Amino acid sequence: MGRIRVLVADGHRIFAEALATALAAEPDVEVAAAGSAAGAERALERAAAEARAFQVMLVDADLGAGTVQAAPTPPPGRIVHVPAQRRTPQQGPPATSVGTGAGDGIALIGRARAVHPELRVIVLATADDPHRAVRALQAGAGGWVAKESSLVRLMAVVRGVMRDETHLPPSLLTGVIRELTAARRDRTESERLVDSLTPREKQVLRCMVAGLGRQAVADRLYLSPHTVRTHMQNVLGKLGVHSTLAAVALARRAGVGPVEA
Repeated sequence: MGRIRVLVADGHRIFAEALATALAAEPDVEVAAAGSAAGAERALERAAAEARAFQVMLVDADLGAGTVQAAPTPPPGRIVHVPAQRRTPQQGPPATSVGTGAGDGIALIGRARAVHPELRVIVLATADDPHRAVRALQAGAGGWVAKESSLVRLMAVVRGVMRDETHLPPSLLTGVIRELTAARRDRTESERLVDSLTPREKQVLRCMVAGLGRQAVADRLYLSPHTVRTHMQNVLGKLGVHSTLAAVALARRAGVGPVEA
């Protein structure tokens, strides 16, 4: 399989350093670390630009903005860490990154996978959570590992995802299957409701998903605002909801996208 280049993205400095050091002792692993979502994304970009792309990213499920800077890609067998920033009381807490979903490393996964589709991702979690595990899988993660797991277990998952396997602890499987089944059921019901709409009502719904107001929908579809209002009321009634936000949420569950700009 050759050497495996691993990025540890974890805001808990002591844990991140201990894990990175342990991984660096593996003869076939190169490792670097980042303490925030933004730092992880910078590390991924820099490594890709240097033609030394990371193959696996270990992500703390509770990763926030953090203060530990992204470490440079190390030479084989060496772990490099940049010290955390020191902040005075007057400076206040570190700013969170916009759009990173502070306190949720799973938000990082989809962005990283979109830019680096060959990257394998494993979530490091302090507790089993079927709902978050499903979110992680949907975002592109290939594994979920408890933080208290042994290094042997972690490396088995790392090598497994490198073979395009999906690894979940047995304690999570039942909950994950239930979550996926419920999501499929919700999507099927949402699709049935959307299918009850007329072609014009579906156009109006797509405009609603795009965030267009009544006048903008009227201009887009060459209709009067009164006619658009009637269509919107019909859409809400057929979907069984009482607000535009609820209609948009249902539409997204059914896979309805926004009207094209």
